[in-house]
Amino acid sequence: MTTATQHHNNDVREHILETGQRIMAGKGFSAVGLNEILKDAGVPKGSFYHYFGSKEAFGAAMLERYFDDYLAQLDSTLSQPGLKMSQRLMNYWQQWQESQSFFDCQGKCLAVKLGAEVADLSDSMRLTLQAGTSGIISRLTLALESGVAEGSLSIDDEPARVAESLYQLWVGASIMVKIVRNTGPFDSAMSMTQQIIHTAP
Repeated sequence: MTTATQHHNNDVREHILETGQRIMAGKGFSAVGLNEILKDAGVPKGSFYHYFGSKEAFGAAMLERYFDDYLAQLDSTLSQPGLKMSQRLMNYWQQWQESQSFFDCQGKCLAVKLGAEVADLSDSMRLTLQAGTSGIISRLTLALESGVAEGSLSIDDEPARVAESLYQLWVGASIMVKIVRNTGPFDSAMSMTQQIIHTAP
Protein backbone atom coordinates (compact mmCIF):
# COMPACT_ATOMS: atom_id res chain seq x y z
CA MET A 1 0.00 0.00 0.00
CA THR A 2 1.39 3.40 -1.00
CA THR A 3 1.64 6.26 1.49
CA ALA A 4 -0.94 8.26 -0.47
CA THR A 5 -3.39 5.37 -0.42
CA GLN A 6 -2.87 4.86 3.30
CA HIS A 7 -3.50 8.54 3.99
CA HIS A 8 -6.66 8.41 1.86
CA ASN A 9 -7.91 5.36 3.75
CA ASN A 10 -7.20 7.03 7.09
CA ASP A 11 -9.03 10.16 5.96
CA VAL A 12 -12.10 8.19 4.86
CA ARG A 13 -12.14 6.16 8.07
CA GLU A 14 -11.86 9.34 10.14
CA HIS A 15 -14.67 10.97 8.14
CA ILE A 16 -16.98 8.01 8.74
CA LEU A 17 -16.22 8.07 12.47
CA GLU A 18 -16.76 11.83 12.69
CA THR A 19 -20.06 11.60 10.84
CA GLY A 20 -21.27 8.69 12.95
CA GLN A 21 -20.33 10.45 16.17
CA ARG A 22 -22.29 13.56 15.23
CA ILE A 23 -25.41 11.63 14.22
CA MET A 24 -25.36 9.12 17.08
CA ALA A 25 -24.84 11.82 19.68
CA GLY A 26 -28.26 13.05 18.66
CA LYS A 27 -30.15 9.85 17.96
CA GLY A 28 -28.37 7.10 19.87
CA PHE A 29 -26.64 3.95 18.63
CA SER A 30 -29.47 1.53 17.87
CA ALA A 31 -31.67 4.08 16.11
CA VAL A 32 -29.02 4.93 13.52
CA GLY A 33 -28.38 2.58 10.64
CA LEU A 34 -25.18 2.32 8.67
CA ASN A 35 -26.95 3.59 5.55
CA GLU A 36 -27.74 6.90 7.24
CA ILE A 37 -24.13 7.40 8.32
CA LEU A 38 -22.63 6.42 4.98
CA LYS A 39 -25.10 8.51 2.98
CA ASP A 40 -24.33 11.55 5.09
CA ALA A 41 -20.60 10.85 4.80
CA GLY A 42 -20.83 10.30 1.05
CA VAL A 43 -19.16 6.88 1.30
CA PRO A 44 -20.38 3.78 -0.61
CA LYS A 45 -21.84 1.12 1.67
CA GLY A 46 -19.51 -1.52 0.32
CA SER A 47 -16.55 0.49 1.57
CA PHE A 48 -17.68 0.38 5.20
CA TYR A 49 -16.44 -3.14 5.82
CA HIS A 50 -13.02 -2.23 4.48
CA TYR A 51 -12.62 -0.07 7.60
CA PHE A 52 -14.83 -1.79 10.20
CA GLY A 53 -15.76 -5.43 10.67
CA SER A 54 -19.24 -4.65 12.02
CA LYS A 55 -21.43 -1.89 13.40
CA GLU A 56 -20.27 -2.92 16.87
CA ALA A 57 -16.61 -2.57 15.85
CA PHE A 58 -17.46 0.82 14.38
CA GLY A 59 -19.11 1.82 17.67
CA ALA A 60 -16.07 0.81 19.70
CA ALA A 61 -13.74 2.73 17.35
CA MET A 62 -16.01 5.76 17.50
CA LEU A 63 -16.00 5.77 21.31
CA GLU A 64 -12.22 5.30 21.38
CA ARG A 65 -11.82 8.30 19.07
CA TYR A 66 -14.21 10.31 21.23
CA PHE A 67 -12.28 9.60 24.42
CA ASP A 68 -8.92 10.30 22.77
CA ASP A 69 -10.15 13.78 21.87
CA TYR A 70 -11.87 14.28 25.22
CA LEU A 71 -8.81 13.32 27.26
CA ALA A 72 -6.55 15.52 25.15
CA GLN A 73 -8.85 18.48 25.83
CA LEU A 74 -9.00 17.60 29.52
CA ASP A 75 -5.20 17.45 29.71
CA SER A 76 -5.03 20.89 28.10
CA THR A 77 -7.57 22.35 30.54
CA LEU A 78 -5.84 20.89 33.58
CA SER A 79 -2.41 22.16 32.52
CA GLN A 80 -3.40 25.69 31.54
CA PRO A 81 -0.56 27.99 32.64
CA GLY A 82 -0.99 30.83 35.09
CA LEU A 83 -3.89 29.28 37.01
CA LYS A 84 -4.18 27.42 40.28
CA MET A 85 -5.44 23.86 40.01
CA SER A 86 -8.70 24.80 41.74
CA GLN A 87 -9.46 27.27 38.92
CA ARG A 88 -8.48 24.75 36.24
CA LEU A 89 -10.92 22.24 37.73
CA MET A 90 -13.72 24.81 37.86
CA ASN A 91 -12.97 25.71 34.25
CA TYR A 92 -13.41 22.03 33.38
CA TRP A 93 -16.86 21.91 34.95
CA GLN A 94 -17.79 25.13 33.17
CA GLN A 95 -16.69 23.63 29.86
CA TRP A 96 -18.73 20.55 30.70
CA GLN A 97 -21.87 22.68 30.93
CA GLU A 98 -21.11 24.39 27.64
CA SER A 99 -20.41 21.15 25.74
CA GLN A 100 -23.22 18.98 27.12
CA SER A 101 -26.04 21.10 25.73
CA PHE A 102 -29.51 19.58 25.56
CA PHE A 103 -30.02 21.40 22.25
CA ASP A 104 -27.15 20.13 20.10
CA CYS A 105 -23.89 18.91 21.59
CA GLN A 106 -22.27 18.28 18.17
CA GLY A 107 -21.03 14.85 19.24
CA LYS A 108 -19.34 16.09 22.43
CA CYS A 109 -21.84 14.36 24.74
CA LEU A 110 -21.34 10.90 23.26
CA ALA A 111 -20.49 9.09 26.49
CA VAL A 112 -23.58 10.46 28.23
CA LYS A 113 -25.79 9.71 25.23
CA LEU A 114 -24.62 6.16 24.59
CA GLY A 115 -23.41 4.99 28.01
CA ALA A 116 -26.54 3.32 29.33
CA GLU A 117 -27.69 2.18 25.90
CA VAL A 118 -24.65 0.34 24.59
CA ALA A 119 -23.33 -1.06 27.88
CA ASP A 120 -25.95 -3.80 27.65
CA LEU A 121 -25.63 -4.28 23.89
CA SER A 122 -21.91 -4.72 23.38
CA ASP A 123 -19.16 -5.79 25.74
CA SER A 124 -16.47 -4.27 23.51
CA MET A 125 -18.22 -0.91 23.58
CA ARG A 126 -18.79 -1.19 27.33
CA LEU A 127 -15.09 -1.85 27.88
CA THR A 128 -14.20 1.15 25.71
CA LEU A 129 -16.54 3.30 27.80
CA GLN A 130 -15.01 1.89 30.98
CA ALA A 131 -11.47 2.64 29.83
CA GLY A 132 -12.39 6.14 28.73
CA THR A 133 -14.24 7.11 31.90
CA SER A 134 -11.45 5.61 33.99
CA GLY A 135 -9.03 7.89 32.14
CA ILE A 136 -11.14 10.92 33.04
CA ILE A 137 -11.41 9.95 36.71
CA SER A 138 -7.68 9.25 36.99
CA ARG A 139 -6.87 12.71 35.61
CA LEU A 140 -9.32 14.34 38.01
CA THR A 141 -7.70 12.39 40.85
CA LEU A 142 -4.25 13.71 39.96
CA ALA A 143 -5.64 17.23 39.64
CA LEU A 144 -7.22 17.05 43.08
CA GLU A 145 -3.97 15.74 44.56
CA SER A 146 -2.09 18.60 42.93
CA GLY A 147 -4.62 21.16 44.17
CA VAL A 148 -4.34 19.88 47.73
CA ALA A 149 -0.53 19.89 47.55
CA GLU A 150 -0.39 23.47 46.29
CA GLY A 151 -2.98 24.62 48.83
CA SER A 152 -5.57 25.91 46.35
CA LEU A 153 -8.26 23.46 47.50
CA SER A 154 -9.09 20.96 50.21
CA ILE A 155 -11.30 17.86 50.23
CA ASP A 156 -12.75 15.67 52.96
CA ASP A 157 -12.03 12.26 51.41
CA GLU A 158 -9.42 10.45 49.36
CA PRO A 159 -8.81 12.17 45.98
CA ALA A 160 -9.76 9.06 44.00
CA ARG A 161 -13.10 8.75 45.77
CA VAL A 162 -13.84 12.45 45.36
CA ALA A 163 -12.90 12.35 41.66
CA GLU A 164 -15.18 9.37 41.05
CA SER A 165 -18.07 10.99 42.95
CA LEU A 166 -17.69 14.27 41.07
CA TYR A 167 -17.63 12.57 37.68
CA GLN A 168 -20.71 10.55 38.55
CA LEU A 169 -22.43 13.73 39.81
CA TRP A 170 -21.87 15.49 36.49
CA VAL A 171 -22.87 12.51 34.35
CA GLY A 172 -26.10 12.33 36.31
CA ALA A 173 -26.63 16.07 35.90
CA SER A 174 -26.12 15.74 32.14
CA ILE A 175 -28.83 13.08 31.93
CA MET A 176 -31.23 15.20 33.99
CA VAL A 177 -30.57 18.23 31.77
CA LYS A 178 -31.77 16.17 28.81
CA ILE A 179 -34.88 15.11 30.72
CA VAL A 180 -35.96 18.49 32.09
CA ARG A 181 -34.70 20.47 29.05
CA ASN A 182 -33.07 23.20 31.09
CA THR A 183 -29.72 23.76 32.79
CA GLY A 184 -30.99 23.63 36.37
CA PRO A 185 -29.27 20.30 37.09
CA PHE A 186 -25.94 21.82 36.04
CA ASP A 187 -26.46 24.69 38.47
CA SER A 188 -27.09 22.16 41.24
CA ALA A 189 -24.04 20.10 40.22
CA MET A 190 -21.81 23.19 40.25
CA SER A 191 -23.11 24.19 43.68
CA MET A 192 -22.42 20.70 45.04
CA THR A 193 -18.98 20.65 43.41
CA GLN A 194 -18.08 23.90 45.14
CA GLN A 195 -19.15 22.38 48.46
CA ILE A 196 -17.02 19.28 47.85
CA ILE A 197 -13.95 21.17 46.64
CA HIS A 198 -13.18 23.78 49.27
CA THR A 199 -11.23 26.37 47.35
CA ALA A 200 -8.79 28.62 49.15
CA PRO A 201 -9.46 32.39 49.02
